[in-house]
Amino acid sequence: MTAEGRSAAVAGPASPPLTERQEARRRRILHASAQLASRGGFDAVQMREVAESSSVALGTLYRYFPSKIHLLVATMQDQLQHMHQTLRKRPPGGDSAAERVAETLMRAFRALQREPHLADAMVRALTFADRSVSPEVDTVSRQTTAIILDAMGLENPTPEQLSAVRVIEHTWHSALITWLSGRASIAQVKIDIETVCRLIDLTAPQAPQAPQAPAAQQKRRGRPRT
Repeated sequence: MTAEGRSAAVAGPASPPLTERQEARRRRILHASAQLASRGGFDAVQMREVAESSSVALGTLYRYFPSKIHLLVATMQDQLQHMHQTLRKRPPGGDSAAERVAETLMRAFRALQREPHLADAMVRALTFADRSVSPEVDTVSRQTTAIILDAMGLENPTPEQLSAVRVIEHTWHSALITWLSGRASIAQVKIDIETVCRLIDLTAPQAPQAPQAPAAQQKRRGRPRT
């Protein structure tokens, strides 16, 4: 799957497209949500204040996002989408796929580090999300997967490679939580990310080896001519 195909897949099941006016309204809502979260974290994001800041009616806001959790998970998906666009403009370095993925995730981590209140609000929303928010949570997961696969440079990952990507996602998410709670330093997060990214090399398909000639044939080939 190409990078464009992976981005399209991130959107999930097809839904009626928003009009230009609806899309602009949605953008204002997500921007207001991010601004409030950046200033005061999870508790600062109140639906009434989001509605006022984005100049939409409260009822309209609830039609777009049924709850605060839906809104903050959508805000995280929006932030990841912006990160993905930035990473495509300035791709990660590194000779191996593991190095490129580790650099990519640390760049994403540092972007969140610059907005710790926003990061905390989005991660708490993911943690609190119930089944009603599953489509939005799945979108966040697909976006993260697309970012990792782009860094790996893979179009058709094997099941083993996709499994490795899932483990890397879980580790990145866990590292973010432990850092936000003050239980891990940036240095420790970097070590954990680099360690788990080694799974990429371990799950890479091995090149087929050339068939060995029978032992007797090898001996004949090795005899000097008389």
